[in-house]
Amino acid sequence: MSDKKVIGILGGMGPLATADLFQKITLHTAASCDQDHPRVCIDSNTNISDRTAALLHGGADPVPEMVKSAQRLESIGADLLIMPCNTAHYFLPRLQAMTEIPFLSILTAAAEACKAQFPGMTVGILATKGTLSAQLYQNALGEADVPYLTPETKEQDALMRVIYDGVKAGKGPDAYRADLLTVVEHMMTRGAGVFLLGCTELPLAAEAVGLTVPVVDPTAELAKAAIRFCGFRVRAK
Repeated sequence: MSDKKVIGILGGMGPLATADLFQKITLHTAASCDQDHPRVCIDSNTNISDRTAALLHGGADPVPEMVKSAQRLESIGADLLIMPCNTAHYFLPRLQAMTEIPFLSILTAAAEACKAQFPGMTVGILATKGTLSAQLYQNALGEADVPYLTPETKEQDALMRVIYDGVKAGKGPDAYRADLLTVVEHMMTRGAGVFLLGCTELPLAAEAVGLTVPVVDPTAELAKAAIRFCGFRVRAK
């Protein structure tokens, strides 16, 4: 397996999302023994400041700590880097310029999955206010010629409660079920046929509440892209 590449997870944004990405790499790898899995290096750096706060409210710049993590992962053998945080991808151009090894983009992986798995369907983007304000998924889906719609202001507020007051705060699904289901129902009435879970806490929330509508999980799509990049096989469904 020495010819296989090593995955580096630039994590801590947040810790549960980091654990979810590692689990999905493991579950999606076609493996019959330990040695069939890719080597994965993880730096769950919780010193990285909040990305949405930096984007919208002049909060601390997260890039210096992100660079430290990237360089640390590179120093221990990572051949590529992935980040389980959608909003963090706003800072990717700066980050990539300061590192020698490539990043795989969660945005690209998710947009390509929307196009391939749900052709012609309108994608409802569920994400933080930072991701939405930065137009990250609007741009990625637009480049892939995928129709989309975004949450209205009250729906964005509800999603922020799900993400920050629910999952990140360690609350169970009863704390955010009503908010998440209401947003989904309202966006479906406006034409959304599939939902892009565009914050890495949202796949966790969707699973916890038992969301039954069609979804694209960017964390899972990034995991599969990393598996392929490193020369391993993705497990068949």
